[in-house]
Amino acid sequence: MRVTELSPTDWVREQTERILEQGTTDGVEVLDRPIVLFTTTGVKSGKKRYVPLMRVESDGKYAMVASKGGDPKHPSWYFNVKANPAVTVQDGDKTFEGTARELSGDERADWWKLAVEAYPPYAEYQTKTDRLIPVFVVE
Repeated sequence: MRVTELSPTDWVREQTERILEQGTTDGVEVLDRPIVLFTTTGVKSGKKRYVPLMRVESDGKYAMVASKGGDPKHPSWYFNVKANPAVTVQDGDKTFEGTARELSGDERADWWKLAVEAYPPYAEYQTKTDRLIPVFVVE
């Protein structure tokens, strides 16, 4: 049986542990905004990894915003999702399997607007980096 790995980053690991203990993402927030727990597959290791991200949802689809706080480099999970787009989404106590697809053009612009509405700091993060922050939709 494979064990899903927790983040090495303390605050991310603590968020994930709370979700796993409660069995729901409800009540686990960043700046009073809800989060969703994604499970991805490592590109090199093949290990399952938890990735808690801000909740950006529309019509049953979810965005994964690879902001990394405006860092110049993509978060490591970005490369995992590019290589292995099958992800699990947990929103509240409901989970489903989906496929992540990186967005571009107008579709990315529409989801970026939803992302900034859901979590306004994303707009600031984009000003901190020269890279266009990637957005995936999971459906």
